[in-house]
Amino acid sequence: MRGGQRRARGTVLTAVAMALATMGVSGCMVGPDYLRPTAPVADDWIDDGPAVRHDPTRAELWWEVFQDPILNDLIVRAVANNRSLRAAALRVVQSQAQRGIAIGGLYPQTQELNGGYQRQVLSRNAFGFGSTPGIDNNIDVWNLGFDAAWEVDLWGRFRRGIEAADAELLATLADYDDALVSLLGDVAATYVQLRLADDRLAIARANVAVQQDALDIARIRFEAGGTSELDVQQATNLLRDTEATIPQFQVLRRQAEDALCALVGLPPGELADILEPGPIPSVPPTIAVGIPSELLQRRPDIRRAERQLAAASANIGVAKADLFPRLSLSGSVGLSAEQAAELFAGRSFAAVGGPTFEWPIFNYGRLINNVRAQDAAFQALVAVYEDTVLRAQQEVEDALIGYVRGAAAVAILERSVTAANRAVELSIIQYREGATDYTRVLDTQQAKLTSDDRLANQRGTLTLAVVNLYKALGGGWQQREGRPLIPEETKDAMRARTWYGSMLDPAEQEADVDQAERDLEPDRPWSDFRWWWPQW
Repeated sequence: MRGGQRRARGTVLTAVAMALATMGVSGCMVGPDYLRPTAPVADDWIDDGPAVRHDPTRAELWWEVFQDPILNDLIVRAVANNRSLRAAALRVVQSQAQRGIAIGGLYPQTQELNGGYQRQVLSRNAFGFGSTPGIDNNIDVWNLGFDAAWEVDLWGRFRRGIEAADAELLATLADYDDALVSLLGDVAATYVQLRLADDRLAIARANVAVQQDALDIARIRFEAGGTSELDVQQATNLLRDTEATIPQFQVLRRQAEDALCALVGLPPGELADILEPGPIPSVPPTIAVGIPSELLQRRPDIRRAERQLAAASANIGVAKADLFPRLSLSGSVGLSAEQAAELFAGRSFAAVGGPTFEWPIFNYGRLINNVRAQDAAFQALVAVYEDTVLRAQQEVEDALIGYVRGAAAVAILERSVTAANRAVELSIIQYREGATDYTRVLDTQQAKLTSDDRLANQRGTLTLAVVNLYKALGGGWQQREGRPLIPEETKDAMRARTWYGSMLDPAEQEADVDQAERDLEPDRPWSDFRWWWPQW
């Protein structure tokens, strides 16, 4: 019996040794090795001039170019408390966990401890116990064992799955970066809209004061008999029209303030104490934009599209591996006895183990069509990647032309406003002296109001063009490096529900991302993967 026990143990150990040996030599990975496709990138930007520099852009903290401390404070608040950004961060943690699941598939897929107790009462009539005195038909069974099953990764099905998980992790991280870039741009753009409403409110109130003075002059002249009531009514009409724009601008300002509250994770009205009326942020005199090819690494949406492409390439290999036979090693060792006291005796030992293989040779084209489907998905993502690159360049060009030509428009409108202000002064002087009729005053005041409002709008448009330019250049996501993606209270809640915690720390998170990037290097040997040995 002891010889049989030793033979059974030897069988299990041999199976494990065979698995290790097979894993050590199985370097075959079916399916394509991923190579980044060539992207359609222009050599340089179309618009040029003294305001555009072609040295590498420094867009990590681009909002600081406006030198507005309130905007800086809003950015800090938004990064810390924005709920959409927090959801994107938790999707990164989820993707890390999915990568861990994929890595776990490379090891024995079944590792199970089991045990139990059963008491069976057999029928005396069915099994002949009634005719055989002294035989007990009550049977007790105690058992304790360990089962294992290991599908050997002969064709790289699991390793391709890990490649796909690596790429998905990096794509999810790029998605977080893209959400961060969008958030920074939305905060800055909404803040500019609020300041534009402030500027237009100030302009409307200043014009109301000027028009009120003109109305007073018209009323004095009418009462003195120097003019008709028509001048008074025309002045009143213009004044009331201008006054009616003030509530409209107040609505726009409140809506921008409420939007900022939502972006920084606060209920409406919570930012009123810091959002006192102020000017539109001034734009920098020059901006460094680099060259178009730099967008491939700087824009998170391009990196996301490219990583999704890498995952789709690996999934082709996963699907193709299903066309080949699968080799598995399974085994079970355990103890079984009728009495609990005898469970750990040497005679209670039992074991079974051996290799098996599966090969779905008749699958009616399902497996081949699955490979074709994965290949088609890959080709579709190639088109998505190329389209993302093209649209990124379009966004930069659109913002760049807005910045370059917008600055010229502001300079022209400033001269126009100066002339309009002087025209109003002269027309009122002439009207007071009776040298002209009120129509001239009315025309100049209307022109002044239009010029003032156009200048304010153009200044806001110019500042928004700078915001959009830095957003299109992919600026701002770099600040997440070395920082926790989720707040401590969320980490504590997750740790309380799970056994792990290291993936929630910035250093471990960056190490996991760095390893995923190394795993996807096309020229690395597969045995260099970190998952060759478990990282418990």
